[in-house]
Amino acid sequence: MKTKWGEILDKNNILKEYPRPQMERDSYLNLNGLWEYAITETESIPDKFHGDILVPFSPESELSGVTLSKPLTPTETLWYKRTVKLPPVFNVGRVILHFGAVDQTATVYINGTQVCSHVGGYTSFSVDITNYLMESNLIVVKVRDFTDTTYHSRGKQKTERGGMWYTPQSGIWQTVWMESVPNDYISSLRITPLFDESAVELIVTSKSSKLCHARVGKTMISFLSNQSARLPMKGFMPWTPESPQLYDLVVTLGKDCVKSYFGMRKFSVEVDDSGVKRLFLNNKPYFHNGLLDQGYYSDGMYTAPSDEAMIFDIETAKKMGFNMLRKHIKIEPLRWYYHCDRIGMLVWQDMINGGGDYRRIIVTYPLMTCIHIKDSHYKWFAREDEEGRKQYYKELDEMIKHLYNSVSIAMWVPFNEGWGQFDAKEAVNRILSIDSTRTIDHASGWHDQKVGDIKSHHVYFKEYKFKKDKLKRAVILSEFGGYNCRIKGHCFSENDYGYKKFDTPEVLFEAYKELYQDEIIPARDKGLSAAVYTQLTDVEDELNGLITYDRKVIKMDVEKIKKINNRLEGV
Repeated sequence: MKTKWGEILDKNNILKEYPRPQMERDSYLNLNGLWEYAITETESIPDKFHGDILVPFSPESELSGVTLSKPLTPTETLWYKRTVKLPPVFNVGRVILHFGAVDQTATVYINGTQVCSHVGGYTSFSVDITNYLMESNLIVVKVRDFTDTTYHSRGKQKTERGGMWYTPQSGIWQTVWMESVPNDYISSLRITPLFDESAVELIVTSKSSKLCHARVGKTMISFLSNQSARLPMKGFMPWTPESPQLYDLVVTLGKDCVKSYFGMRKFSVEVDDSGVKRLFLNNKPYFHNGLLDQGYYSDGMYTAPSDEAMIFDIETAKKMGFNMLRKHIKIEPLRWYYHCDRIGMLVWQDMINGGGDYRRIIVTYPLMTCIHIKDSHYKWFAREDEEGRKQYYKELDEMIKHLYNSVSIAMWVPFNEGWGQFDAKEAVNRILSIDSTRTIDHASGWHDQKVGDIKSHHVYFKEYKFKKDKLKRAVILSEFGGYNCRIKGHCFSENDYGYKKFDTPEVLFEAYKELYQDEIIPARDKGLSAAVYTQLTDVEDELNGLITYDRKVIKMDVEKIKKINNRLEGV
């Protein structure tokens, strides 16, 4: 079942846009396209490959061009192979090979030599391959994917899919690319808007301390790498979803030059004029009116078929009057966050869940909405494996550092509904040690550990009635709705999963309108700080999206939805 972008896919032009908008160089060699692939029962490099696969689409997806009888199993090994000749003037010192994401574990070989390995199916990794280069270069990637049979992060993938759990996918699913940099180069860039101080803090990382220059418009500062520097921003325009002002930034270190950008905004939890704790944006109360967004595509699965497909989701939500998307149990390519930054869409970013088999009594709604268990009971939460807990922290750190510069990310969500939750207080402390500029929903839905500034609820099967938090935290409704409507000819299967079913879009809209008018708007007036409706699009058996899985039908009138949202946001 293809999207309109999948139907016109050009195999010679796959996701060609520069994949890292906040650290862009002129040097760029995109390696998306046809690679050879093989699936083996051993971990020895095969002598013969099976055919072509269209990278970066996973072999389980329709757009990959691979026909599998079943998803990759935990006992199988997936192999990729491609020969690359560098352009004559490409190498200016060092050559870096980048992978946006490979699910779940990857080992990379260059010309027969292992150069790196990486664990974690959702975070990016890179390797300097300069010392292994030849005139013609053979890249081989070995992949293992254990899905839900181990503690590894897996999101909503499940070996036996169905209902709210989805078909597992494996392998390379984000852009593969190379760049060349001088011997002395910028390895990372950290940008922190200091809203109240009318300045931006910059930290440029390099191997050794070097003189750097940073320029915004006509303002330029000079400073040493690996040290904090401040760039004044007097008279700046604040970034908001209604006015997403971005500032272009150019940073140089010797012969290296990167283009970036930032927005001046501040996220916090404060007390409003009525004495109620609320979410604030730029020192003012701001209601986060959002949608759950799982980022699955009917043809590419985890991978959007094009940049335009990502833009469509964000812009459609914006046209409906929503100002926030909760990116649910998935880390998107950096270009998705760039589009949220420039279009003006707040983002709540979930961490990826993992652990063992979840106990139904711990994760099942509605029992857990009123019973909160201490998450130090590792066995109950399927987190007995110490290595699994360490790996979670490693990937949590990688995610936050990877997305730190994203202007639109307003909130981190380390755990959802007890799925592999453990020591949430420690997770909060770890997040704050890296990023103290955003709010944190430490336990979305239930198993509240009574920490932080936010009290989070999920309500699906009963009427939502606002209650003040006993600990005087800001209250958010981080999931609700889930109204189901099947659109014939645009469904993944004959299965029909949702929390409340409606036969026609007209009946669906009336129920949707009533839900907001009778429950959500009154709750906002009493102190509710945010609401996240489930969900933006259908996903496989789940038919509770405002848009069908193939993105071809918007189930309700966009302008009518916008009118309801305008009332909710006080427009």
